[in-house]
Amino acid sequence: MLEAIVGLAVLLASVVIHENAHGVAALALGDDTASKAGRLTLNPVKHLDIVGSVILPALLFFTTGSMFGYAKPVPVNPAKLQGKDRWGFALVALAGPFSNLVLAFIAAVALSRIYNIELVSPNLDLRGASAADALGPFILIAMFGWNIVLAAFNLIPIPPLDGSRLIRVFLSANGRRTLDRIEPYGFLVLFAIIVWLGEPLWRLIRIIASGLVRILPL
Repeated sequence: MLEAIVGLAVLLASVVIHENAHGVAALALGDDTASKAGRLTLNPVKHLDIVGSVILPALLFFTTGSMFGYAKPVPVNPAKLQGKDRWGFALVALAGPFSNLVLAFIAAVALSRIYNIELVSPNLDLRGASAADALGPFILIAMFGWNIVLAAFNLIPIPPLDGSRLIRVFLSANGRRTLDRIEPYGFLVLFAIIVWLGEPLWRLIRIIASGLVRILPL
């Protein structure tokens, strides 16, 4: 039970920071839509999505033992971004996964410097440790793992995930129109993939996550 509570708390905090990163990047590029909507805040209530933040994590936890979720996307108006080109939108999108990589890096450094635990191949046995002694490493390991997974998951090029914003830069006009047609149903598509194609999806996430770990200066 402690593992689930810590995991959910770390996941929620990481998702909130991820969404704020989008809004901060958009604001830096001239779009104040998220700011005016009150989404530049660390208050999780402002970012919760009833399906992605409550129903999906609970469903996955009680049916598969795993847990995952997402928050409401921060509103971005590409027309307000400096230059009004596709790269502006892509940079805003990449700010989210980048924030997760920064959090993962902080967790890894803290584990190494404070607890002498290296996360290149973590092998930590907390049995026999007091709750106070075990909680710190446990939180940091969850912080590292969840943020790597969040960064990898969001880089998958399925609308409305951040990877779809990046891939738009390289698509033709027809390709971008196809993404636009898919996007209104993106969360339904994503939900179906998670439920029915969970194993292939997690294999892809693990591949992306492994690549991301290699680029961290650990």
